[in-house]
Amino acid sequence: MHPVGVKDRRSGEHWMGRLYMREVSLRVDRYLVNTRVTPNQLTYLMTLCGVLAAPALLVPGIMGAVLGVVAVQLYLLLDCVDGEIARWRKQYSLAGVYMDRVGAYLTDAAVLVGLGLRAADLWGEGRIDWLWAFLGTVAALGAILIKAETDLVGVARHQNGMPPVKESASEPRSSGMALARKAAAALKFHRLILGIEASLLILLLAILDSARGDLFFTRLGTAVLAGIALLQTLLHLVSVLVSSRLK
Repeated sequence: MHPVGVKDRRSGEHWMGRLYMREVSLRVDRYLVNTRVTPNQLTYLMTLCGVLAAPALLVPGIMGAVLGVVAVQLYLLLDCVDGEIARWRKQYSLAGVYMDRVGAYLTDAAVLVGLGLRAADLWGEGRIDWLWAFLGTVAALGAILIKAETDLVGVARHQNGMPPVKESASEPRSSGMALARKAAAALKFHRLILGIEASLLILLLAILDSARGDLFFTRLGTAVLAGIALLQTLLHLVSVLVSSRLK
């Protein structure tokens, strides 16, 4: 059984974790808890799996997209397992917390960069179109900046001797901004630039491309995700500034 509250964390638990991965991870834990494998080693392996999504997506066709999903799902599984093993053994580490965040940054970036390179058609017979690789990188940079905007709130508060921000402080003080935030949360379009959701989208695009016989949908998806990343980076920054998180 998971400790009370683990699955209910508003900003610390992915919906796929709540839906199924936390149940899968419990079954993996039983094989690892009595071994010499440390939680930090699992975190390093988690990061490696996430980063491997990028080269996996370079494999042409549906197979590459499937491999990308597998790599990201392994990342998600190990993201659950490392914390569970740490809690069971009471082996807590700031290095582990730090690497967990690094792994999240790198996985989101790897998936989006991999998408851009995939759209550029590196192994095709025609000219490589680096515009798509650039757009994938733009999407990756946006995904990283959004996470950094959140994490830097904690840095700013710590450097000013303030306690960690409370969940309620994330609500914008302006009623108009609060309404816009709720609308964005309801649409959940921002989730598309997260590595886990993006990998599933890439698989869908690969299936559509297979039926069409080209990379039209992959390239369309790359452009859309780059646009979402740019817009969300700006909106999230404004959301932080107009909330009480820096007060």
